[in-house]
Amino acid sequence: MLSNNQKTNLNKLIKDFNFSGSKKYKLIVLMGLLGDFDSFEYAINLKNFIKNNQNNNIDIFALAIGKKIGKEKFCEFTGFPNKNLEVIHDNKIHQDLMISKGVDTGLGGWINMLIMLSGINSLKTIKEVIRGYTGDRNSTQIFSDQDKINLFNLIKFSGVSFKYAFGDGYLRPFELATYRLNNMLEILQNWNDYILDNKYLPQRGASFLLDNKDQIIYEYFSNEVLGYSSKMENPIAFLDEKCR
Repeated sequence: MLSNNQKTNLNKLIKDFNFSGSKKYKLIVLMGLLGDFDSFEYAINLKNFIKNNQNNNIDIFALAIGKKIGKEKFCEFTGFPNKNLEVIHDNKIHQDLMISKGVDTGLGGWINMLIMLSGINSLKTIKEVIRGYTGDRNSTQIFSDQDKINLFNLIKFSGVSFKYAFGDGYLRPFELATYRLNNMLEILQNWNDYILDNKYLPQRGASFLLDNKDQIIYEYFSNEVLGYSSKMENPIAFLDEKCR
């Protein structure tokens, strides 16, 4: 439950960035850095939701720490609508909304992020990494048979390979790990464009779903890497559950 101060700051954010929208509901997503694993994955999931629900009644807006060139590349790669994404240059808004800044040892962003990736103060991260390799019968598959996958320009194969090895109709072993590796390669190849400042690497995000009276009907604060949703097997299930 948001405090009055948090609600005030959220309303200010919506006004300052003109995240008003015209539909019955609006989703406000605060990401960490543009080049965060969670930012990429969440944006692609939201893009797919928009694509698969052309007549949805939800406006989706996002805010991330980054710069203009990073925003352009991010939207081109993920497919998230450019006009619905704004970039900021620090984490002041995150702090105003009391969003977790992740582990802070005082040793720098890289060390803090590596600590979180190891599962320290980020317990669900290891579970989520393992799920990427083992698969998940409760989650949907990512790649279609026709998808072309190119890793390091050395390993090239199509999505049908997962079908031949593991079947289809669910998240197959190694499928999510491959998907995340592809995202990671994009980040590494464009590091200076996506990563505004290493100190923000541990910064987590949050999601706020509001109705047409700007009442918050769903909120989620991330505390962990690869934990941008309370239900990672179906990260955007809350949109269907709350906006029917």
